[in-house]
Amino acid sequence: MAKKQPSQPRTATGKKASAVTRAQAEQESRDGLVERTEEGHRKAGREPSAEAPLVSSGARAVRRPEPRLIDQDIRDRPMLTEDEKLLQSPKGDMGAFTRSDPWRVMRITSEFVEGFDALSEIHKGVTIFGSARTGPDDPQYVAAQETARLLALKGFSIITGAGPGIMEAANKGAKEGGGHSVGCNIELPFEQGANPYVDTLVNFRYFFVRKTMFIKYSNAFIIFPGGFGTLDELFEALTLIQTGKIYQFPVILFGRHYWAGLVRWITSRLVGEGKISPGDLDLLLLTDDPAEAAQAVIDAHEAQTAAQNAEN
Repeated sequence: MAKKQPSQPRTATGKKASAVTRAQAEQESRDGLVERTEEGHRKAGREPSAEAPLVSSGARAVRRPEPRLIDQDIRDRPMLTEDEKLLQSPKGDMGAFTRSDPWRVMRITSEFVEGFDALSEIHKGVTIFGSARTGPDDPQYVAAQETARLLALKGFSIITGAGPGIMEAANKGAKEGGGHSVGCNIELPFEQGANPYVDTLVNFRYFFVRKTMFIKYSNAFIIFPGGFGTLDELFEALTLIQTGKIYQFPVILFGRHYWAGLVRWITSRLVGEGKISPGDLDLLLLTDDPAEAAQAVIDAHEAQTAAQNAEN
């Protein structure tokens, strides 16, 4: 009997998996990120330009992006980011110490220090995530702006990734509510710019440092419709809650219809197959109401404060 040949694996869209397919998908993914970010700026009336990079007018930039003049000899394409250099596998003799991983540890340490210093005065913070391509005429943009405004009126600082779309809406709402508007920008292979409603702009080279800042200086996450980056922050927070690293930390999914499919899958697969506990579903709050989202954050902050006072 002839041995059955293994079938060739396929991607989620049905294409045959191969190095060529994967490389093409990776390039298209990067191109799509650029396109979505630029689209978000254009919808807000700003034209992306390499000659005039998009920056937040009036923002206190803690660290502006540096000229990309280092490690030229290990670049295989332009605009290699620090994250990418860190995550590359070692390639023989790295030469100078300043191009080695131990040296990068020092840079990572300095980035943590800069972030802690820049954000140290934030004691009531809420991070709002969502798509960069959401325009000002989108109901979700309006809702994010109103949610941030309500929270700012209650003394909360609003933290975002500094970009356009939902991030811009949240920073704008913070300004309207008289609150502190913070943008934590990330170095990417293209100039993404910051929206014009940021008061304090912190530029990060490393995603994991930036993610630490989001968690450390937030009392809650509000997750508006978005893509992989938004989902990454969502599950990061849920994991930290589940493992007891953070407490009384609301994770609010804004837009019931958008998140319904994900919640159904979590219920049927993760809970249904015992991968998580049924009670884990209660870590998520779903809403379409800015006032309801804001109140959930306010209530949780009061609970956090009461618990801290009891400990003291």
